[in-house]
Amino acid sequence: MAELVSFTVPTESDKTLLVWELSSGPTAEALHHSLFAVFSQFGLLYSVRVFPNAAVARPGFYAIIKFYSARDAHRAQKACDQKQLFQNSPVKVRLGTKHKAVQHQALALNSSQCQELANYYFGFNGWSKRITKLQDLSDLEERANEDTVPPLQKQSLKFFCALEVVLPSYECRSPGAGMAEETLDDLEEGPLSFLMKRRTTQKLAIQKAVSDAFQKLLIVILESGKIAVEYRPCEEITDASTEDELQDLIQVSYFSWKQYGQGEEERLSDLSFEEQEFKLLELD
Repeated sequence: MAELVSFTVPTESDKTLLVWELSSGPTAEALHHSLFAVFSQFGLLYSVRVFPNAAVARPGFYAIIKFYSARDAHRAQKACDQKQLFQNSPVKVRLGTKHKAVQHQALALNSSQCQELANYYFGFNGWSKRITKLQDLSDLEERANEDTVPPLQKQSLKFFCALEVVLPSYECRSPGAGMAEETLDDLEEGPLSFLMKRRTTQKLAIQKAVSDAFQKLLIVILESGKIAVEYRPCEEITDASTEDELQDLIQVSYFSWKQYGQGEEERLSDLSFEEQEFKLLELD
C-alpha cells in the first residue's frame, strides 16, 4: 500500500516513537545527538526531544522521536527495540497508540522544513521555486511638519509574494502566496535599520509563499519505493510560522503499553508533558 507524506507537522501516533531506559550518564544534549544519529538512518526526522525521567522513576532519560513517514517509524521501532544502540544496556522503543478523543489539526511546516522534506524525497535539484510577483504594499506616509501636526501613528512595511514551486520530473507546478508585515515604531531609527526591516519583511513574505505552495502537494511513496506527487489545491492548513508556535500547538495522543507487558511486572505512572500526554513504563 502506498503511503502519503504531506508538508505538515507529523502528529500521527504511528509516526511517533517513545524511547526509554536511556542511561543517566550522558547529558540530554549528548543523548539528543546520539539518538538523532541512530534514528535518522531510517528516514527523515521531524524532531528528537529528550526529557528526564519523572521523580518517581529511576534516574535516566526518555525521548520522543517524530518521523515524517510512518513506514520509517515502524522500521526504526523494529530495528532498535531491545538493542543497546549507543549505551551498555538495551533501550525500549514503542510506537504511539492514538487516543480516540484527540483531534489533530494540520499545521503547516515552515519554509525551511518544507525545503528539507523536498530535498530528501525529490533531491536538491529535483525542484525549484519561481517568484511571479513581489509587491510592496507598505503603509508609509511622508512625515509632515512636526511643529504643526501631532506625531504620526505607527506605520508598517508590508509585502505580498506570489510564486510557484516547480517539480520538472513530475510535470507539476504548485502556486503559493504569502503576506508579511512589520510595524515601524519610529521612522527616525535610521536608514540602515529601515532597510534591514524591509529586507526581512520581503524575505518572510517569500518564505510564507513557499510554505503555502508546498501545502498543496502530497508525496506518494509507492510499495516499490518510487516517489510520485499528488497536487491538492483545496487543502486547508493552519499556518504556524515558528518552532515555538509548533510546539505549543502540537497535541499528540498518549502511549499505551498494556500490549507489551507480557512476562514482566510493570507499573504505569500517569505523566503529563508540555507537548503531549504519555504513560511512561517504569520497571519494578
